Amino acid sequence: MLEIIGQKRDGGEHDPEQIRFLLRGYLDGSIPDYQMAAWLMAVCTRGMTDAETLELTREIVESGEKLDLSGIPGVKVDKHSTGGVGDKVTLVAGPLAAACGVPVPKLSGRALAHTGGTLDKLESVPGVRVELSPQEFVDQVRRVGLAVAAQSPRMVPADKALYALRDVSGTVPSVPLIASSVMSKKIAAGADAIVLDVKFGRGAFIRDAPAAIELARAMVGIGEGAGRRTVALVTAMDNPLGRCVGNALEVLEALEVLAGRGQRELTDVCVAVAREMCALAGVEADPAAAIESGDGERKLWEMLEAQGGSREHPPVAHGATLTVRADREGWIRSVDALACGLAVIDIGGGRRRKEDEIDHGAGLTIEAAVGDRVTKGSPLVQVHAASEEVAGRAVARLEAAWRVAEEEVERPPHLLYRVDRGGLQKSQPGAASATRSSRVVPR
Repeated sequence: MLEIIGQKRDGGEHDPEQIRFLLRGYLDGSIPDYQMAAWLMAVCTRGMTDAETLELTREIVESGEKLDLSGIPGVKVDKHSTGGVGDKVTLVAGPLAAACGVPVPKLSGRALAHTGGTLDKLESVPGVRVELSPQEFVDQVRRVGLAVAAQSPRMVPADKALYALRDVSGTVPSVPLIASSVMSKKIAAGADAIVLDVKFGRGAFIRDAPAAIELARAMVGIGEGAGRRTVALVTAMDNPLGRCVGNALEVLEALEVLAGRGQRELTDVCVAVAREMCALAGVEADPAAAIESGDGERKLWEMLEAQGGSREHPPVAHGATLTVRADREGWIRSVDALACGLAVIDIGGGRRRKEDEIDHGAGLTIEAAVGDRVTKGSPLVQVHAASEEVAGRAVARLEAAWRVAEEEVERPPHLLYRVDRGGLQKSQPGAASATRSSRVVPR
């Protein structure tokens, strides 16, 4: 182990046998935390080659159970987001792709820091279960075409062990370590193809576009190297995505998008992701048409009902208990996504500690987004909380989150780049959407 640490410290490259020795030794306890932490720090400093990163990912996958989806006809396509504020794309793009005939098996996670988790959002729907057995998961994808559930604790145990050590040793911000962590879970989940949404900006874990592109390229390389067709979209997360932040509110907004009444930008992003999923599956149907026909909305409810929910009992958000208003006239220049995410945690809609209970009805409805014109006293954001007192905890953050300019502001694009095995392309603005109204949001 000392030789391996020194080799990486000095910029050397490991062969597959050394990486296998590392992972297996750490899991069986023959390599102690302090030596593995030293190696992780060497990786943070020196990096890894594409071949090393792919081999590390393969070994992490082999450390635990893998889902077998071979019995499901068609090309199975998974979708993953690196996390953002107001990111309910999975709840829209998954049903749209499934309505077009793409089998969508997705293992998802819970809230992480200031970003919402898809499982928490699903659990805001009364009765919905996210803990499915492997057989239940496979059967549902075969029957419904779509399942979103929690990952088995027996999958990728090496990733869990490594991440816990990275978290306490200052070695989280490393592209090869992040890429292998994300892609090991995707590969173990058994899909044939993967669409990645790599976010950057104030409300994301990655702060700038070059870093997001680097991570996207690394993950696409791993996916393709493992025999999975993989595409990554690089998207901006300085401003919240959509008009709602918070578990029940985001599910309700997803249903609004699927009904054709969603905010334009959110709809366009969801349709773009679903189109990538269809392209990887070789399906020619247009996801935008699944909005117009109502098939996408029906597919989401079909999935929710298969997991214990009911159309008669949709998610319920708290009523708006407090309104933050503009203190002057102008155009909204920016809305701090990080502040909005933290504000939702302040009112109980997220976790500070892993064991915290979530108030699924808490959240925000954004009334004035970037580019909107406001007058003094215009509502900027509605706070949905259990009481006015609880809502008051978010006021200071929210008042500072909205920046107003004197001159007209153009809303910046959300979808910026696309990465596939052919390389990097800049996204074209003005993608078509099936939206019928850009301002209707759930109350």
